Amino acid sequence: MKELRRISYLWKDPHAGKGYSTGVSLHSHTNQSKETLDFLANLGAQYQWMRPLMRAGERRSRNYNVPVNYAAAYWTPPLTPRLAFDLESRQIEKLGLMPLVSLTDHDNIHAPMLLRTVASARHIPVSVEWSAPFGGDQAFHLGIHNLPSESGAAWMKVFEEYTANPEEGKLTEILSALHDLPNVLIVFNHPMWDLYLIGEAKHNQRVHDFMTVNHEFIHALELNGLRHWQENRAVKTMAKQWNKLLISGGDRHGTEPNANVNLSNALTFTEFVHEVRYEGRSHVLFMPQYAQPWKHRILESTLDAVRDYPEFPQGSRYWDERVFHPDSNGVIRPLRELWPGGEAPACLSMVIKAVRLMGSRPVAGGLRMAWNESRELKFALGEEMM
Repeated sequence: MKELRRISYLWKDPHAGKGYSTGVSLHSHTNQSKETLDFLANLGAQYQWMRPLMRAGERRSRNYNVPVNYAAAYWTPPLTPRLAFDLESRQIEKLGLMPLVSLTDHDNIHAPMLLRTVASARHIPVSVEWSAPFGGDQAFHLGIHNLPSESGAAWMKVFEEYTANPEEGKLTEILSALHDLPNVLIVFNHPMWDLYLIGEAKHNQRVHDFMTVNHEFIHALELNGLRHWQENRAVKTMAKQWNKLLISGGDRHGTEPNANVNLSNALTFTEFVHEVRYEGRSHVLFMPQYAQPWKHRILESTLDAVRDYPEFPQGSRYWDERVFHPDSNGVIRPLRELWPGGEAPACLSMVIKAVRLMGSRPVAGGLRMAWNESRELKFALGEEMM
């Protein structure tokens, strides 16, 4: 009989999927997701040689009466909902399993609603990654999977109203109401990631405060496929502390499929929810890409954001079609429409070229060697049982 709770690694156990019929892809993003431009600032902080180029671009933008506004600007991942759905499905099918895919864009359900018009994806769950403010200086990302189709839009309005006027008692009421829906799955995504950089100690306190009040409404904690080994080990410890199930969540933003999936025998996503919520079953399978050095994978994800894809649908082909910024009148527009003459300033083009250079074969190979984490692979997340 299979263990109720298990973690496997495909590079260690190629037959981990034997005896299962289904692979479940959770938590990935499409071009309907609005992402902050923090990654540019992080690159500038990490690679000092890039900072002068970024400052030059910021100065040049002011000459065109469009000063850089990182708070209002955002980028969208390159994959359309259909491309994202197909990417995740193909990876699971290569395991010989039937795919179930739950796409969770930030704070909107556009992707699943669009895909429900496509025959091959019409049963996709209505899911979202909700950024729920908490504690005044923090927001926790909650994977809300399998909302009722008929009330999905109404739930999004509830989330938006809370986000605009957060009050922690109201958050508990919302989570309690979601919990009362028997087919909804609530996952605390990457709970140990100090995403808003408030400091490790303060972040941990916020997590503790949140779980103290809301733990009964959280059905699982996420082992995140785009976060590093150490952080996922901390999530595993947290799961033991709160007696919570661990579940997969790839957090894909680029063109690499999710680095982990759940193995299941469910035939529908609702059946999978019942496996998790009521039977306490979860078998997380880490895919080979998770064994690559973490810093290299983050770089690759960043490169995916600034690559061009001429074969993609219009609007998703070029990086400056996927980055949005207010114009001189405050209207959000693609960067491509803001460039004088339709071409990016030379200094910004240099930044993009420099980032892309880091992904070239000789440079990327050297960085991968420098970032090798093979010693960590031996320990993985500890014992395979959760």
